Amino acid sequence: MGLNKPYKRTVRQLSDGSYSNSGNSGYLKHPDYAKSPEKYIRSFLLIQSDIQKLFEYVEPVDKNKEAYSYRIHELFVRVCIEVEANCKAILLENGYSKKGDFNMSDYRLIENTHKMSAYEIVLPRWDGKHGRYRPFSKWAENKRLYWYQYYHDVKHDIHSNFRHANIKNLIEATCGLVALLSAQFLNEDFSPEPGSLVIESLSDGMESSVGGYFWVKYPNWDKKDRYDFEWQSIKSEKDLIQCHDYNLMAKKLKRTLAK
Repeated sequence: MGLNKPYKRTVRQLSDGSYSNSGNSGYLKHPDYAKSPEKYIRSFLLIQSDIQKLFEYVEPVDKNKEAYSYRIHELFVRVCIEVEANCKAILLENGYSKKGDFNMSDYRLIENTHKMSAYEIVLPRWDGKHGRYRPFSKWAENKRLYWYQYYHDVKHDIHSNFRHANIKNLIEATCGLVALLSAQFLNEDFSPEPGSLVIESLSDGMESSVGGYFWVKYPNWDKKDRYDFEWQSIKSEKDLIQCHDYNLMAKKLKRTLAK
């Protein structure tokens, strides 16, 4: 038996092994599932469009991965700000109540509930090996994300760290943002046009992400941690969308680190 109710801003595999089947991904559009999800999607789609424009001038190939510029820096910072915004939204909307500014130790709590380290993202237009990433893989080892550290280095001292505002770090950070959006919304763009959510299966187990430019491979969950409900049967229930207890997770983590 799996989970009989969905969690806020949390995509999970369904009991049959799929992520979207027979309308059971309808929880994504429940009004209590996420606050203003379309704003996060719109911001990403603008970033995706700007990356596509960048590739009109710099070819997306391995030998160009170290290329850096002020335009790439601008995009890199924007992407990482959106990564932070999505992580913060997941925590806050699930009731996380830490005082003060959030940091990566807070964001890392999301690994417990979304299995971010297992998400694999591909930029299919890339020529070479640097178009495929598991941007949060280091979280599984309790290590820092190098691309996120480079963002901080560039943000605080651009003149010494300008070279880190390069295409490779930009793409890996963007893959991180794609993974976060996929882990919250599948490929739903929350557009006002009528239609149903569809996940298009591609090669190598990859599926089209929101915006259709990147591909995503979703994690495989244990059956007890999958969503196991018929959405049409439960969608009218009160208090349907539940919250992760990130406050308890943070306390447990603090006790573990103190030992």
